[in-house]
Amino acid sequence: MKRSFINAKLREAISFLDAHDFHLPAWATWSPDRWKSAGQEAEEIRLRKLGWDVTDFGSGDYENTGLVLFTIRNGRMTDPPDPFVKNYCEKLLLIGENQVTPTHFHFSKMEDIINRAGGRLVLELWNADRETERLDETTDLDVSIDGMRRTVSPGEPITLSPGESITLPPYVYHRFHGEPAGGTVLGGEVSRVNDDARDNRFLHDLPRFPDIEEDVPPLHLLCTEYPPANS
Repeated sequence: MKRSFINAKLREAISFLDAHDFHLPAWATWSPDRWKSAGQEAEEIRLRKLGWDVTDFGSGDYENTGLVLFTIRNGRMTDPPDPFVKNYCEKLLLIGENQVTPTHFHFSKMEDIINRAGGRLVLELWNADRETERLDETTDLDVSIDGMRRTVSPGEPITLSPGESITLPPYVYHRFHGEPAGGTVLGGEVSRVNDDARDNRFLHDLPRFPDIEEDVPPLHLLCTEYPPANS
């Protein structure tokens, strides 16, 4: 992905969030130079990879297969027990019309996927075989939508309107996209600790983070790009 394209998507995301009166932490719009001067006080942001994440999952076709995320809070699976260490995660997901997040599951993470505002969100779910990790196209799933239990067929579209959410336990393959002609979805994710390095299993082997072509300077740093603390 070109840096100029990522910058454009960040501008669009900030404008979209402003329009929906959703406010981010002050550091969300720090410049790269401001990050160079940040010290140990920002270490939680660096270590937990909080902040912006723009990906096309290696597709080269962001508009059809891609996602903008912002991780607001997160812990680490390796963190020791401590009353001030978070054992949960919260993200924003900006999902375009017909823009697919590819089929995947998590080994450990349970999550609620929430439609907070904007268009309608469409999800498809399948059980994963815990031994082979294969997608199960025959077994129904019991799901919880805003606390209401429901049985769905594998791959059956589930549509969430703004205000609705679904709970996804580990080993449930899922993919999702914004409903056509409905506008961008302001999605949310509330979950156990998120670990993109070890806890994602994509149905097809895909890179979680894109290679970036530096054609212009970055507008804001992504969550994988923070410099070390300025001591």
